[in-house]
Amino acid sequence: MAGALAAGNVCVVKPAEDACLSLIRVAQLAAEVGFPAGVLNIVTGYGHEVGDALTRHPGIDHISFTGSPSVGTLITQVAAIRHCPVTMELGGKSPQIVFADADLDAAVPAIVNAIVQNAGQTCSAGSRLLIEESIYEPLLARLGAAFENLRVGPASMDLDLGPLIRQSQQQRVWDFLSDAQVANIAMVAQGKVVDEAPESGFYQAPTLLRDVPIEHRLNQDEVFGPVLCAMSFVDEAHALKLANATQFGLVAGVWTKDGARQFRMAKNLRCGQVFINNYGAGGGVELPFGGVKSSGHGREKGFEALYGFTTLKTVAIKHG
Repeated sequence: MAGALAAGNVCVVKPAEDACLSLIRVAQLAAEVGFPAGVLNIVTGYGHEVGDALTRHPGIDHISFTGSPSVGTLITQVAAIRHCPVTMELGGKSPQIVFADADLDAAVPAIVNAIVQNAGQTCSAGSRLLIEESIYEPLLARLGAAFENLRVGPASMDLDLGPLIRQSQQQRVWDFLSDAQVANIAMVAQGKVVDEAPESGFYQAPTLLRDVPIEHRLNQDEVFGPVLCAMSFVDEAHALKLANATQFGLVAGVWTKDGARQFRMAKNLRCGQVFINNYGAGGGVELPFGGVKSSGHGREKGFEALYGFTTLKTVAIKHG
């Protein structure tokens, strides 16, 4: 769980219990550059204890939460008791859609990076790959070669991937891959954990799977690890049907040189962000980010995010 809560002109941040050091450092830097005491507050602890207490606190005027849909539901229910507005940035099962006319030299590295960045532990990870039938086999071959060259190890080695956050997350990835074996879902390629990686670390080799049925949990549930599921489509309508066929709607990537198709896809994809011939957090803090469906509501970044933390007040003065 990670969340920011606004109380008047004060911000209270409750980071995820497994990743709080970076936020504590941000608070230290804020103090060093002259932020007034009490403007930025970091409160650490477990979600069911600290997070729940903050959510229920009458002094909190707005809640912005990043995490799982299930926890997002709990927070929304508690906030509704006192009519506290919420911004929810939840899970994702984001598709990368590759048409036959795409620039594959540009697409391949972006597709790989979108699933291995932060070892796949990002809500916007490009975890589903939809490929037009005519280029399905050649693109999988190129991606397979790229996956086989990926290396996983300690951060100090500056490789392609580091470890997963904790043992339970690694077990979750193992469970998904076990389900793939049971369902006879074929593996195209897998990266390698280097020999220097300590056995006590939660290192997970990135895996590319093919012909994953759209109804399988690998295509429906968020793995939050470096697992990419590929499938083919026959035409634009079929691609849209597959892309929209999950409970999530956070990000999508579209790879095509056809300008008209770019706009049609962007319009009909049910998600909060669409990247055309690129993928990732382009635009920095200026680009609004958020989802629809079970990926949440409201926006982070940009002026849209600031609007969520403000309340419009109308003042009418009679003169004379």
